[in-house]
Amino acid sequence: MKSNDHAVSPILHPDWRFLLRHPAHFIALGFGSGLPRKAPGTWGTLAGLPCCALLLAWLTPLQLAWLCIPAFVLGTWAAGVAGRALGVHDHGSIVIDEIVAIWLVLATVPQTVSGWIAAFVVFRVFDIVKPWPIRSLDARVPGGFGVMVDDLLAAGYTIAVLWGLMHFWPASLSY
Repeated sequence: MKSNDHAVSPILHPDWRFLLRHPAHFIALGFGSGLPRKAPGTWGTLAGLPCCALLLAWLTPLQLAWLCIPAFVLGTWAAGVAGRALGVHDHGSIVIDEIVAIWLVLATVPQTVSGWIAAFVVFRVFDIVKPWPIRSLDARVPGGFGVMVDDLLAAGYTIAVLWGLMHFWPASLSY
């Protein structure tokens, strides 16, 4: 049996040195928002909010939604590079998937405080619970694409729930 001289030992808790070692690490770890040991996905989603607000100062919600396509591609690359360096393809500190997904959700809801709070809460629930087929894809699709695609599906579920809420209770997200 041949040993793998290039095997990477998993990094349990990346630090600022790791974050700054490669541009992909900086992107994948959400500019540092993925570094906390507790709830890095929630911190990454939170980091997506001010980034999104800044983008919406320059873009329409539709333009932001279109921007999610190249951001998804960039995130796929960054998550793949960082995952290989961390020794775990979907390490918890990789949060670019949460950031891009919350941008997509925020582009589709009313630009109100209640719209953004609902988007954050519902997205976090779907990202944590991972209903079918999200959990299955998360377990079966490797690499950066696998990291990104499960959060894209969680964003889709979130959008469906929030659009349903807006349809049946229009005033719910209007303030």
